[in-house]
Amino acid sequence: MSKPPAFPALAQFVAATSGRNMTKVAYVAVACGVAMMVLVTVDPAYEAAHHYVDALLWGCLAFFVFEWVVRFRHALSNGCGSAYAWSGRGLVDAGSAIAVPLAMMLGINHRSAWLLGVFWMFKVVPGIPGLRQLRRVLVVESGPLLSVFLFFLMVLFMASVAEFYLEHDVQPAGFGSVPAALWWAVATLTTTGYGDVVPITPLGRLIAAIVMICGLGVFGLWTGILATGFAAETRRDNFLKTWESVSTVPFFAALGPAAIADVTQMLRTIDLPARTTIIRKGQVGDCMYFIASGEVEVDLPGKKVTLGDGAFFGEMALLGNNLRSANITTTQVSKLLVLDLVDFRLLMARHPDLAATIDSEAKRRELENE
Repeated sequence: MSKPPAFPALAQFVAATSGRNMTKVAYVAVACGVAMMVLVTVDPAYEAAHHYVDALLWGCLAFFVFEWVVRFRHALSNGCGSAYAWSGRGLVDAGSAIAVPLAMMLGINHRSAWLLGVFWMFKVVPGIPGLRQLRRVLVVESGPLLSVFLFFLMVLFMASVAEFYLEHDVQPAGFGSVPAALWWAVATLTTTGYGDVVPITPLGRLIAAIVMICGLGVFGLWTGILATGFAAETRRDNFLKTWESVSTVPFFAALGPAAIADVTQMLRTIDLPARTTIIRKGQVGDCMYFIASGEVEVDLPGKKVTLGDGAFFGEMALLGNNLRSANITTTQVSKLLVLDLVDFRLLMARHPDLAATIDSEAKRRELENE
């Protein structure tokens, strides 16, 4: 029989922090620690309140050490201590806990040692979904990104060699060697152009103009690749979420995987809070809705009808008169699948059985409302 944990609070903390995301306390500790690290570099502020700054810094460090120890102990108890220690999360936790004390033990000035607290910011990375998506985009688009980077390096080096040859006699200080010319090439190719080193020969200026144009092209390519990758990842995530929602709607239960995939590409999901008006009577209908989860209320003359999970509504305006015949409002938090008019017609053409079901339901409701 297993013994109950000696420290229930510690066990709860382990359960809360052994997941992928950080706790709110850890976010506060990171924000406080980085803010105090910045104050260490401001002499007047640090001299006026160094006791409080040091106390907060040591408190944040103690929290990160405690967090690291607890997570490592929890990993060991699950037989994955080595995996945690060498994972990205484990290395960040370890660095956050030992970097500053190690620097102090090596004799580095304590104010300089606290600057290593900047690495605490890496602890927020696992909790940001957008950064995980960026990592996937970088992996998927690594080939095109690397190709553009190689082109960037080629233009950078060739421009440096060309400007060294054209300018080193007239500007030995700025273009006295190829490494010296690299500074000008980087500043120009990135379209920054500090102006501290500028070609003065006609051919040198022509090369500079070509380099500027190449810089715009290179960063335009990078932007396009990343934007396309993010759009693809967003569509992928939306497809998976919509698939999960579609598969829970009984109306689509009889469809095979290929048909569900076809339907999923047509539908979009919306999440609505309670007491949100979805349809107003008299509006022109341009879409219909399926209820993946939640509940809506249909306000009909003389009565109100409640529709729950798996039901659909709004189809009558798409099949006959295009004006909405009733007000429909959510009664609780609901997730709806929206099918636009154009996609509705495509779906009806591709899946006659669904068309027949929707048509029969629309006729039944029309009879009830008479």
